[in-house]
Amino acid sequence: MSFQIDLLAGRSALVTGGGTGICRGIALALARHGCDVAITSRSADHLEPTAEEVRATGRRGLAVVADVRDPAAVEAAVEQTVADLGRLDILVNGAAGNFLCLAEQLSPNGFGTVVDIDLKGTFHCSKAALPHLKRHRGTVLNISATLHYVGTPAQLHVSSAKAGVDALTRVLAVEWGPYGIRVNGIAPGPIADTEGVRRLLDEASTRRATEATPLRRLGLIDDVAAASLFLCSEAASYVTGHTLVVDGGLWLSAGRSPFAEPPGQEQ
Repeated sequence: MSFQIDLLAGRSALVTGGGTGICRGIALALARHGCDVAITSRSADHLEPTAEEVRATGRRGLAVVADVRDPAAVEAAVEQTVADLGRLDILVNGAAGNFLCLAEQLSPNGFGTVVDIDLKGTFHCSKAALPHLKRHRGTVLNISATLHYVGTPAQLHVSSAKAGVDALTRVLAVEWGPYGIRVNGIAPGPIADTEGVRRLLDEASTRRATEATPLRRLGLIDDVAAASLFLCSEAASYVTGHTLVVDGGLWLSAGRSPFAEPPGQEQ
């Protein structure tokens, strides 16, 4: 997104996993629309370059090393964000882990690690941010996935964690709505310009996914960032408890017969 509009002027955000991939794109989109942004990750390697990109938009950018599996580290990251940026209006829970592994080969540690990062990390961050979000009638955005909608093989661990994230989104929306806090999610499909898709999909599976997607292309980070801007802004002021699917319609067509083409789409 090359345009700049002060859609979020005067607000501050904390984006977990914000150094790379989708969450880096979200952090930069928020900054381009007037938001000061803190980003966190377990590793410092990618944080400062992205924080510098945030600062290049004219907004304040903060890099904070924190492991979302550690509640104390999360609380410290939230407090540092508020101390440096002055407030916290938006929390984006995007830290995640993933790898391909069939259930029969999946170790308890592998399953638990992904649940700890994706699901428990989302809870830790949301709980730590709550006192500050209350003050400003803030917003929580949880990054989910569509994997558990269709029973994706070799993704039991992630599917289980993200199904939990979707449940957390709905329950927090109900519990925190009286505080004026909106809680929503985004479930991206395959996003072509991410390291995850480059690592998890080969040329053949990328082609199959593209052909199965009604819009006939894989998503881009900018597609998810645009949806995030909507859900984090006043444009979505009456939307809460919803997980917005951003996948070009792929999950809807996943069970469609490969021998049937939609009307008017014959090749």
